[in-house]
Amino acid sequence: MAKDQSFAAKVAKASADSKDGHCPTCDESYSTVQLVVSEKVEKSGAWKFNQRFVRVCKCNHSEVYG
Repeated sequence: MAKDQSFAAKVAKASADSKDGHCPTCDESYSTVQLVVSEKVEKSGAWKFNQRFVRVCKCNHSEVYG
């Protein structure tokens, strides 16, 4: 059986995880988004979707969203 987790334990874990979740450049916290890029394959002419998770903050917002 899974161990019960209280709200206080969840908050403590979230605050511990967020300590390294700050950008060293602008000191904003990161938000993680899933970036999906579509590319056309030259050989077959089909579309390929590449998915990856990107950490976005204020200083790299324009690079990710365009």
